[in-house]
Amino acid sequence: MPSRKFADGEVVRGRWPGSSLYYEVEILSHDSTSQLYTVKYKDGTELELKENDIKPLTSFRQRKGGSTSSSPSRRRGSRSRSRSRSPGRPPKSARRSASASHQADIKEARREVEVKLTPLILPFGNSISRYNGEPEHIERNDAPHKNTQEKFSLSQESSYIATQYSLRPRREEVKLKEIDSKEEKYVAKELAVRTFEVTPIRAKDLEFGGVPGVFLIMFGLPVFLFLLLLMCKQKDPSLLNFPPPLPALYELWETRVFGVYLLWFLIQVLFYLLPIGKVVEGTPLIDGRRLKYRLNGFYAFILTSAVIGTSLFQGVEFHYVYSHFLQFALAATVFCVVLSVYLYMRSLKAPRNDLSPASSGNAVYDFFIGRELNPRIGTFDLKYFCELRPGLIGWEALLTTMDIIHDGFGFMLAFGDLVWVPFIYSFQAFYLVSHPNEVSWPMASLIIVLKLCGYVIFRGANSQKNAFRKNPSDPKLAHLKTIHTSTGKNLLVSGWWGFVRHPNYLGDLIMALAWSLPCGFNHILPYFYIIYFTMLLVHREARDEYHCKKKYGVAWEKYCQRVPYRIFPYIY
Repeated sequence: MPSRKFADGEVVRGRWPGSSLYYEVEILSHDSTSQLYTVKYKDGTELELKENDIKPLTSFRQRKGGSTSSSPSRRRGSRSRSRSRSPGRPPKSARRSASASHQADIKEARREVEVKLTPLILPFGNSISRYNGEPEHIERNDAPHKNTQEKFSLSQESSYIATQYSLRPRREEVKLKEIDSKEEKYVAKELAVRTFEVTPIRAKDLEFGGVPGVFLIMFGLPVFLFLLLLMCKQKDPSLLNFPPPLPALYELWETRVFGVYLLWFLIQVLFYLLPIGKVVEGTPLIDGRRLKYRLNGFYAFILTSAVIGTSLFQGVEFHYVYSHFLQFALAATVFCVVLSVYLYMRSLKAPRNDLSPASSGNAVYDFFIGRELNPRIGTFDLKYFCELRPGLIGWEALLTTMDIIHDGFGFMLAFGDLVWVPFIYSFQAFYLVSHPNEVSWPMASLIIVLKLCGYVIFRGANSQKNAFRKNPSDPKLAHLKTIHTSTGKNLLVSGWWGFVRHPNYLGDLIMALAWSLPCGFNHILPYFYIIYFTMLLVHREARDEYHCKKKYGVAWEKYCQRVPYRIFPYIY
C-alpha cells in the first residue's frame, strides 16, 4: 500500500478544481483505495483532491510587505477593476529590441489582479498568525471593519497562492501556470466569489445569554452578594429565613470606609510599581507585540503583611473591617462601576488591534465583557493589576489564561476582581465569626491533606502548562506526549493534561471544598462557595472547549478522544 504524504488535520494548500489557484485547506481524511484526499476549504467547502493537487505550506514563499504595485491607483488603495494583460497582447516593454523580446515577455508576464479578500475566521485571543514560522506583517487600520484592497501577483513561473488568513488583510503573492485570457476571467470571478467580510461577533455567538444575560448579571450579582452577606449575619442563616431584613441604603454607605478602600487600592498600586521582581513577556498579541509584565506579587505580599503586622503592633483595630464588611462591599462595588465606565470610554478611542476578540460591537455587551484587551496607563496594566493585587495576591501564572489572552477588561473582570473574589472567597471566614464550629484534630488533618492535594494538582497543572507554552522544547518536558495542530502549536496529552482536560479546575474545586468543610454541616450557606465555583468552572470549561475546538479543529477532537474526561475523572 503506497504511503500517504499528508496527515489528517494538517493545513496545506489545495488547488481549486478547474483553475490553477491554490487555497488554504485542512486535510480531513484519505482514501487508500482511490488515493484521494478529502479536504475542507475556509468557507466550509469539502472536496476530494489528488495528492499532486496538494502542496505543503512550506513550499509557498511570502512576498515581503514592502513590495508595492506599479499602478498609482493601486498604491492609493482605490477600488479599481482588474487590469491584467492577456497573454496574447504584447506588453509595451516587449517593443524594445528583438534580441531581448523573449526575456521581456517573461518579465512582463507578471500581472496583478486586485481583489478584496478578508478572513472568514478571526484569530483567537492574543495568538499571532504565522507564515513559515515568521510573524506576519499587519498594517494598522483603526477604522473598524473597513474593506481593504488586496493585491495578488500572477506569474507563469510556478503554480501557487500564498494565502494566510489574519484579522488584517495583506498583500499575497499568486503565481499561476500557463494562464490564458479565459483563465484570467475565471480567476477574477473565482476570487470575487470567495470574498469574505470581517464582521463583529454574531448575536448567537455572544456568551452569558447575550445582551439580556449580561444585563441581568450586572444588576443581579451585586444584589445577590449583599443578600448572602446579610444572611451570614443572621442568628439563624437557614434558607427558610430568606430573604433577610434589608438595611437602609444610608446605613451601607460610609465615606470613611470608601476612603479606607481607596487607601488600600493605592498602597497596592505603589507596591506594584516598585522596580523589584523580574520582567517577563506575555503571549504574542495580534500584531506580533509582546507586552511586558513585572512579577513582584510575592514582594507585594511580604510588604502588605509587614504593614498589617506593624498596624497591629500600633494598636489598630482590624475588627473594623468585619464590622463594616457590608460598607466595604458597597465601596468596592461603586469603585468597580466607576472603573468600568472609564474603561469603556477609553476603549472607544483604542486602535482596532488593541480590542478584545470577545468584543461584539454592542455597547451593553462590550461594557460587560470588556472592549479593550489590555488597557494601560503608560506601563501600568490595569487588568493585570486588578487581577492580582487588590483582591487576590500571589496568582502569578496568569499570563496564559483566558482572562488575559481573550477577555477584555470591563465590568465582568472588574467586579470579579475587586468585589466578588475578596468578599465571596472569604465568605467562610465571615460566616464562622457569627457561627463558630469546632473541628476535631482528625477532621482538621483530613481537611489540610485535602487542601494540599488540591494545591498540588492546581499548581502542578498550571506550572506544566505555563512552562510548555513558554518553551515547548524544554528538555524537562521531553517526556510529555503531544498532538500537533494546524496552528503550528502542540497540545499536551500526557502529564496532568492527560489525566483530565482541565486538571487545574479539578485542583481548584478540591481546594474550594477544603475551605468550606471547617464550617460544619449545620447550614448549606457556607457551601455556596463550592456550589458557585463548580458552576463557574463548568461554564468556563464550556467556553474553553468552544474556543479550543474552533482554534485547533481535528487536533482538539483527537485530544478529546485521548482524554475523555473534562474535569472530574470517570464523572465529567
